[in-house]
Amino acid sequence: MNAEFPPTADFSVVPLETEVVIVGGGIVGVSTALFLAQKGVPVVLCEKGTLGEEQSGRNWGWVRKMGRDPREVPLMKHAMELWGRMQQMVGADVGFRVRGITYFVNEEPDLVRYEAWMKEVAQFDLDTRWVSKAEINSFAPGATRQFGGGLHTASDGFAEPHIATTLIGRGAARLGARIIEGCAVRGFETEGGRVSEVVTEKGRIKCKHVVLAGGIWSSLFARSVDVKMPQLKMLSQVMRTRPISGGPQGCGSGPGFGFRERLDGGYNVGMRSAHPVDIVPDSFRYLKDYVPALKNEWRAMKFRIGRRTFQEVGMEKGWRLDQRSPFEKYRIMRPEPGHKILDQATINIKKLFPQFKDMVVNERMSAWIDVSPDAIPVISPVEAIPGFYISTGYSGHGFGIAPAAGQLMAEMITGEAPVVDPTPFRHSRFIDGSTIKHWPIGF
Repeated sequence: MNAEFPPTADFSVVPLETEVVIVGGGIVGVSTALFLAQKGVPVVLCEKGTLGEEQSGRNWGWVRKMGRDPREVPLMKHAMELWGRMQQMVGADVGFRVRGITYFVNEEPDLVRYEAWMKEVAQFDLDTRWVSKAEINSFAPGATRQFGGGLHTASDGFAEPHIATTLIGRGAARLGARIIEGCAVRGFETEGGRVSEVVTEKGRIKCKHVVLAGGIWSSLFARSVDVKMPQLKMLSQVMRTRPISGGPQGCGSGPGFGFRERLDGGYNVGMRSAHPVDIVPDSFRYLKDYVPALKNEWRAMKFRIGRRTFQEVGMEKGWRLDQRSPFEKYRIMRPEPGHKILDQATINIKKLFPQFKDMVVNERMSAWIDVSPDAIPVISPVEAIPGFYISTGYSGHGFGIAPAAGQLMAEMITGEAPVVDPTPFRHSRFIDGSTIKHWPIGF
């Protein structure tokens, strides 16, 4: 048992029965467990590795409304409210701070790319505003470049990813959720067409509902039960520095750089739009679904044949529920960062901010982002299998929106009125062909 968790958390024994089983212990999984536990719903979360060890604990940590697909904005506005109450909800500081986020552009005409988004989100009364060339450098003190302007959202902020994921899981456990690490879910059984039990490596659990919150693993899991869940993976990488004095506050990004202030005085540093993409069998399986995304994103994608290519080829043959699954073979994905990208990010940030000239990097981190064809998540029941729900495809936006996504999923399961209209996040959009406009990933 992990000593950091309360006695109600059990990391070794699976119960014979529960109401809901959550597959995956990332930020979305633990948030869903938290809200189910708040409602008194018996819930077991099974994580094949340890909580928050993949993308949920290795991301930039931004918590933002700015730049989101307009379909996500209502849910994200609610998520900001939840982040503001999270310390009270879980009884610990998850590192959430409102420090503002700024998008920088080199030349004033470059602001045109944001005009369509600003018009679309005007209905939501955000505090995002245009920043003039005369004002923009106040958000980048000491910068050696005169920017042409940008966008700024004062009410956006950040949290500490691994800390937040772990503490939200701990909060769910305090409320009665059972958290089981090192426990891969191989699949589930049905009875009369409905979910009846999950099969884990540690035993079977009878249940009425299964929530698939498996991040990059979700497409593979869904395919094993004959459910289409188009999903591809992009590599995200970021550096964690030692404390730096006099640097910019909050978060910001622009051509060739991105940063996020950390509570320890250091920074997360990287490049906003530079993502290696391994070519895998799903690249061909879902090619038609991703044509619109490729048209928008191909400049930010660096296609390659990599280690993940051969791993996924080996997963194509499938597995039986009494066999060791790929989720047990590959418990935690810790991919090698794109060092050329981070090397260039280092050069860029040092050139831009003299405060960073002697920066010391403690860690280079990388993780796979699960990307849906239209770059917004699935938070939805699966119509073909009553009792089966999916919460995945957050496309690099998942950390910030996760608390509200967890609440929305909990409301779906309990039949309560949803906090926002869930229609944009329905799984059936990939079946009936109703996917629509694709906004740039990481806009």
